[in-house]
Amino acid sequence: MTETTEPDETGPEGSSPAPSRRALIGWGGAGLALGAAVAGGAVAVVRPHEAAASADASTGGEVAFHGAHQAGIATAVQDRLHFAAFDVKTTDRAAFIRMLKDWTEAARRMTAGRTVGEGAFGLAEAPPDDTGEALGLKPSRLTLTIGFGPSFFEKFGLADKRPAALVDLPHFPGDNLDKSRTGGDLCVQACADDPQVAVHAIRNLARIGFGKVAVRWSQLGFGKTSSTTPDAQTPRNLFGFKDGTSNIAGTETDRLKKFVWVGEGDGPDWMSGGSYLVARRIRMNIETWDRTSLQEQEDVFGRDKGEGAAVGKAKEHDKPFLKAMKPTAHVRLAHPDANGGITILRRGYSFTDGTDGLGRLDAGLFFLAYQRDPRQGFIPLQRKLAASDALNEYIQHVGSAVFAVPPGVRDKNDWWGRTLLTEEA
Repeated sequence: MTETTEPDETGPEGSSPAPSRRALIGWGGAGLALGAAVAGGAVAVVRPHEAAASADASTGGEVAFHGAHQAGIATAVQDRLHFAAFDVKTTDRAAFIRMLKDWTEAARRMTAGRTVGEGAFGLAEAPPDDTGEALGLKPSRLTLTIGFGPSFFEKFGLADKRPAALVDLPHFPGDNLDKSRTGGDLCVQACADDPQVAVHAIRNLARIGFGKVAVRWSQLGFGKTSSTTPDAQTPRNLFGFKDGTSNIAGTETDRLKKFVWVGEGDGPDWMSGGSYLVARRIRMNIETWDRTSLQEQEDVFGRDKGEGAAVGKAKEHDKPFLKAMKPTAHVRLAHPDANGGITILRRGYSFTDGTDGLGRLDAGLFFLAYQRDPRQGFIPLQRKLAASDALNEYIQHVGSAVFAVPPGVRDKNDWWGRTLLTEEA
């Protein structure tokens, strides 16, 4: 990211002058608005962010922050993830709104490859506005996506604004949820092609939010396991298989409208153009799987391991013949044709978090699914999979959360959560 040593006299996008660091120190207390200091080299802008051609990873390009929908949903899936769930710690509504405005401005700058506020240098007696570890790095297609959990609506007198679709997820058979990795008042999903860029983004938002929010849990992810560019080969999960080959593409406007974006009349007006996110941390029993025969592995998924084609087919994108698979095969049970057309948009990542103390890898899939309504998407689908999927012998759901993801930030005067937290439309 580009550092600036001499701040401009005007704020971002030519707004009013920003307060001097010597007049207002730090992010805390006085609620310092994010400063200006726009400088540095040009970046490649990718528009719109829904497009499947959202910047070749090698360009390190910028994904547009403003839009009707938040970036990071239909955007071409990046290689790395840093996901964080937060708990709200303040009862001061005005202070929380100020934080969201500061977060939005920080996100606007970081996704453009710029430093936060006045950068990583400044007054020696005060902490810098930017933590500095992304200096010199390209935007790396960074996207930042925010969502609000069911518990958030218990704050600030917002119970009447909780969407009916934002239900608490039921307990599914086989769930072994760790409370320390479950729930959250709000979340931020940072995706980028450079892990340091993604980590930098969450770190800076957590710092700005100090005293108002606190990280409840977080997850790093690598090796995307889903793709919103299905014309390309589907990435593999840690079991070595391709899954979700019929995922919605970022260019499929009609399918996105039908299955992902909340429409007018679906719920409260503030959610129109948004989506619902289900996040599940799925532990894979790697050692057991690695001792399983190839034939059984392929029977479990209903695909061949080499090409990723469904049973009896030649290519991964060939339409599957579900009845050729075993009744408990994952593909047969999960496919839209077997579920009345239920379709979700997947953005999954692999994770490896060391070992569990018994020499077993703590590894698996961090599953992210966006949909128009979880009651008609993830919930009925997971009920079916939890009951019959042969894959259950090798996996366990250990973390879970659901969030309402509002529509995109429209312009430089807009901010995350504005339509929820103000009466202004």
